Amino acid sequence: MRVIDTHAHVTAPQELYAYKASLLSHRGAHGRGRLGITDDQIVAALNTPTFNTVSHLEQLKEVGTDMQLVSPRPYTMMHSEKPEKLVRWYIEAVNNVIHRQCELFPEIFRGVAGLPQNMGVNPENSIEELERCVKELGFVGCLLNPDPNEGQGEPPPGLGEDYWYPIYEKLVELDIPALVHSASCRSPREPYSLHFINEESIAIVSLLSSSVFKDFPKLKIIISHGGGAIPYQIGRYRAMWSRRKQGAFEDILKQLYFDTCLYTQESLDLLFKWVGPERCMFGSEKPGIGTAKDPKTGEWIDDVKKKIDAIDWLSDADRARIYEGTATEVYKLTF
Repeated sequence: MRVIDTHAHVTAPQELYAYKASLLSHRGAHGRGRLGITDDQIVAALNTPTFNTVSHLEQLKEVGTDMQLVSPRPYTMMHSEKPEKLVRWYIEAVNNVIHRQCELFPEIFRGVAGLPQNMGVNPENSIEELERCVKELGFVGCLLNPDPNEGQGEPPPGLGEDYWYPIYEKLVELDIPALVHSASCRSPREPYSLHFINEESIAIVSLLSSSVFKDFPKLKIIISHGGGAIPYQIGRYRAMWSRRKQGAFEDILKQLYFDTCLYTQESLDLLFKWVGPERCMFGSEKPGIGTAKDPKTGEWIDDVKKKIDAIDWLSDADRARIYEGTATEVYKLTF
């Protein structure tokens, strides 16, 4: 049984972020420019200690991850920047780096595309890059940010609104999933990690209150971080759906998929009980926000597999679905 981490972000050479800083500095006046990164620098980044610990590749080996689906680091995606071309140029550069990393380590990494989202720009503007990543670079999915404003100004339409339909149509056509994951947050009252959880929760309620899955029955949507707050506040939504006479909320919730990017055994246990192991796929975001040693146990806080293995009511078949089966089907992975 493989362990496939469906929620991971690229560990890139610092030259990528210097390129981003340059774009922001000249606001596009000097054009796109050229990102000069060698294969040796990509390999070195993956073998350099990160998050004040050990390297990306060492961490995967230590916790037993066989494959990761790698996307841009969301808080760097600058979806709210103007002019829009800065976002597009940067996202294309990140996707290119991910593609090269996947080519260098084809047994370990597969690409998940960032989209050049930007409020005030038709979502159709993201489709060209999505098609390039899938058809030319072999990516297996994409990120979908429900708040390209990054916490500023007028709230964007909810994911249940037809504003998003051009992207849904293309996802179905390409037969790939989208992982709902916000980018940064520019609100002084909402750190980006909190913004992630809030936007995922809003996304679930918006999607399940809409006709999206009637209009796109083959659409595959995955919610990051174990579904935001929803599975852990599910009583409120069970009551709401009961009053609306819209069916059992816990059944409707199973139209979505969820990753296991949660860092306590208790939260993972609750997720599996409410949505079912068959709707979950392993994700840890390692290395990322959870990459630290637990001061009480000395173990990695983001060693999600160890926490799942400790849930005694899960069967071997359940774990096989979580670690490999569901991801392989949803992302159409081949080995």
